[in-house]
Order: sequence, then structure tokens, then C-alpha cells
Amino acid sequence: MVKKKNSEDSLIYSIIEAIEEIKGKDINILDLRELENSVCDYFIICEGNSNTQVNAIVGSIQKHVSKELKDKPWNIEGNDNGEWVLMDYINVVVHVFQKHKREYYDIESLWGDAKLTKVKSKD
Repeated sequence: MVKKKNSEDSLIYSIIEAIEEIKGKDINILDLRELENSVCDYFIICEGNSNTQVNAIVGSIQKHVSKELKDKPWNIEGNDNGEWVLMDYINVVVHVFQKHKREYYDIESLWGDAKLTKVKSKD
């Protein structure tokens, strides 16, 4: 688990907790800070089994981060279909996928130079 050191770490920690609450799977954190021309500092990537679960994970993240940190995403894309939802918290971007979309887009490989941290599941 990520240790809280600053506001960015607190945001990551809060997002991970929210994903775990809804049983999101295969949570990865990509640290993009060392990469040239990266779009943000971190990607958090996870997956759900269905449109319903993907949307529930997104809702959980919004509620958790709002309650804990009084923060909200700058933008959310993909809520309509629930296959791939992107939540932009400026320095941290969350990707919530269904498995088939995650495999197709394979963001972890696209950003292969980033430091990858796999979050161990609680169960």
C-alpha cells in the first residue's frame, strides 16, 4: 500500500481504498514522474467485471476522495458505456476498465518505461 507523505500520496491512497471497497481487481500504479512529456505524475489502473461494477468503482472513488480530501476530478470520460472510464485528478489519472478493454489498450505496456507498482489485493 502507498504510504501517505503528501497530498498526492493521500489522493492515491484514497483512490486505492475506494477501488478495494468495490472489489476492483488488478490495481496497478504507474509512476510517470521520471518520463519526459508525461501527461501526469501517476496512472492508477484497475478493472471491474461489468459496466455496473466499473461505474460503482468510479462512484466509490468520487465519494471517497470528496469525503476524505474535499477534492473532485477535473474531468471524467467514458461514464456512458462503463467499459473504460478515465478520471482526471490533474496529477493522478485513474483508468477503470472492463477486462477486455484493458487487455486491448494495454496501457501498462504503452507506458512500459514507467515504474509499476502492483497493489496486493486484500483477499
